[in-house]
Amino acid sequence: MRAALARRGDDGSSIDEILRVDTERRALAGERDDLRAKVNAVSKQIGQLHRDGKRDEATALQAESKAAGAREKELDAEVAALDETLRDLILQVPNLPSDDAPDGASEDDNVVLRTHGFDPESYETHQRVPHWIIGEELGLLDPDAATRISGAMFSMYRGQGARLLRALVQLSLDRNGDAYEEIRPPTLVRTDTLTATGQLPKFADDAYHIERDDLWAIPTAEVPLTSIGRDQIFDAADLPMRFMAYTSCYRREAGSAGRDTRGLLRSHEFDKVELLAYAAGAEQAIECQNDVLARSESILSDLGIAYRIVDLCAGDLGNSAARTWDIEAYAPGCDMWLEVSSVSWFSDYQARRANIRYRPDGGGSPEVIHTVNGSAMGWPRTWAALVETHRQPDGTIALPKVLQSYMGGSEVIGPK
Repeated sequence: MRAALARRGDDGSSIDEILRVDTERRALAGERDDLRAKVNAVSKQIGQLHRDGKRDEATALQAESKAAGAREKELDAEVAALDETLRDLILQVPNLPSDDAPDGASEDDNVVLRTHGFDPESYETHQRVPHWIIGEELGLLDPDAATRISGAMFSMYRGQGARLLRALVQLSLDRNGDAYEEIRPPTLVRTDTLTATGQLPKFADDAYHIERDDLWAIPTAEVPLTSIGRDQIFDAADLPMRFMAYTSCYRREAGSAGRDTRGLLRSHEFDKVELLAYAAGAEQAIECQNDVLARSESILSDLGIAYRIVDLCAGDLGNSAARTWDIEAYAPGCDMWLEVSSVSWFSDYQARRANIRYRPDGGGSPEVIHTVNGSAMGWPRTWAALVETHRQPDGTIALPKVLQSYMGGSEVIGPK
């Protein structure tokens, strides 16, 4: 554990604290159990004394038993409090990185595995216009209205801009419906649901909490999809199980004040199609991870958007991930690589929290499944990269062929 967490930059203090609390808990639990046994033995002795007519001796022992019983209850409460502390500490320990994840301390150490369709010299001046300007020119975005309604870092799509967003979502659902069961999950979930995927307790400040009902707005459909099988046992023959969901997602972005806040680069609410799989062990899980990656890549390729695949180093992995490949789309107007999907294998980290297991084909005790998920895609940034990439000299946007049927047969988006 120490060696694996050190690859994430963890100094091991979390493990030290867990061991300290566990040692204290074991000592108190031992003292409590000894007292409990003593109380039980004395109770039997008192009963025998009463039967023998030795009431004075029984009365003296009753006082001793009462004092021991009171102390036993105190110790039991202390052990229960330490159990809760121990659980909270353990829940904050991140997943162990895969041996295949590159070493490194930060995003600067991530490894670009491959780049598709990118030639920095091929972009013309008309493509070097940021999407927020394009959106204003063509009436596709209305940030002022969004701010009046909801405040900063919310988006409003209008007219063909809204239809383009819907077209992208439907394209993804249609593309992946051959293998992934479509789900429309709740977007408000219980605390234990958000805890199962690792967002809680560590990232509570980044989530929207509806305190009145103790519900949380989902930051990604990964959260409800993961818990579909919570507390269930599946047969290995039924795995992998694959789900997809289109939802709105909500993130407070508490630690990102002032960063990438223009246009659609960073929003409190955004639309996303998520793919998720339950797998029987690491080998099957990695096959699922490759499948999600290939499906997401194919969409970007058909949209004519340049992209690259980035292998996240151990120090930049998300809290729950063992291995992650980020897909970054190139937006020429912003001149930025925008993360549009993280395709992650979580080993058994999430499923252990959610108690999702399977029965192996060869028999034996149930084992914890592995989970995999990735976006196909995160649409605001994909939308941004698309309109910047396909902007034409006259200011209109050429629609990729794959989207035209979803846009009523239109080949371009022009002024409203």
